[in-house]
Amino acid sequence: MLRYFVSKLGLALLVALTVSSISFLLVFAAGDPAIAIAGENATAEDVQAVREFYGYDRPLVVQYGSWLWGVLHGDFGVSTYFNQPVSSLIGPRLAVTMTLGFLSIALALAISIPLGVLAAMRPNSALDRIALSIAVFGQAIPNFWMGLLLIMFFSIHLGILPASGTDSWKSFVMPMIVLGTSATPAIMRLTRTGMIEVLGSDYVRTARAKGLPQRKILFKHALRNAVIPVVSLAAVQLGFLLGGSVVVESVFALNGAGYAAWQSISRNDLPTMQALILIFSMFYIFFNLLADVLNAWLDPRLRGN
Repeated sequence: MLRYFVSKLGLALLVALTVSSISFLLVFAAGDPAIAIAGENATAEDVQAVREFYGYDRPLVVQYGSWLWGVLHGDFGVSTYFNQPVSSLIGPRLAVTMTLGFLSIALALAISIPLGVLAAMRPNSALDRIALSIAVFGQAIPNFWMGLLLIMFFSIHLGILPASGTDSWKSFVMPMIVLGTSATPAIMRLTRTGMIEVLGSDYVRTARAKGLPQRKILFKHALRNAVIPVVSLAAVQLGFLLGGSVVVESVFALNGAGYAAWQSISRNDLPTMQALILIFSMFYIFFNLLADVLNAWLDPRLRGN
């Protein structure tokens, strides 16, 4: 197990290094960052002053090395719009985004796994069709549109939930529903497919022939094996929820990292953009690594020799 973990960790670190270089180079893809910071009406002298102040006149390799060294020490630079360290700017906001992401994936798992299991127990039944219809419904509705509907109903019409802000736990209810329902369809379908395959396997038929209780067959033998690919998908979905919270946080005016990403893009705040791109990418890498380790623990065959 240790050897498997070390190999996966080495691969994750290699991917992280590649992602860091891409994150750094993305801000140069649209043109000269000094012009973006100085503004379209800035003079050539102003642009040159900005270039020298932020070190954009240095060789690109030197800039990347300096930026990466700072990142490794928790220094993401200074926000060009808020004029404060990026780490202090996005640090508190990450807590909001991570809280929203974990609540959303918990809701998605609580809905999708039971639905997938029930649908697999009776394939092609009315229950199965209802579960698949829920999946299609959740995948078809855009997040921003569903968010607006929830605001109109729960905030404006009923007045029981706040439409914006992070003042209480109630502020997370509607964003959690929006993000959770967007992650539910894929997990539910994968759970259903995996359970149908496992329930038709030889060892499940043998367990039934031995007279084992249906509950024990379902949860101890079938679900444990069917849930292995679900773990990987849930990890990917969690990374997607954390990185894809930009729209939802903007709709509900949550002061999280997703909303900070939208602000940095609209205000040409390049250091904050770089930091958030890197951080959201690291979320994907970390949760995929965690999923690989959990899958290897659940299924020793994945560890190899």
